[in-house]
Amino acid sequence: MAVSYKKLWKLLIDKDMKKKDLCVAAGISHASMAKLGKNENVTTDVLVKICTALNCGIDDIMEITPN
Repeated sequence: MAVSYKKLWKLLIDKDMKKKDLCVAAGISHASMAKLGKNENVTTDVLVKICTALNCGIDDIMEITPN
């Protein structure tokens, strides 16, 4: 199983936000943003901060996909 953050990128487009805007709003590091860009694993703390900043649920920013 793999993680996909395509929903997050679409949500950012819909909200007219850039990745660096999300970093500031959510208080996450650029390293975490880079991991998200590569569909790598990040901590649940990072995901919660993003969901809080965007006022959405976890299923609005990520999905589990079969390999």
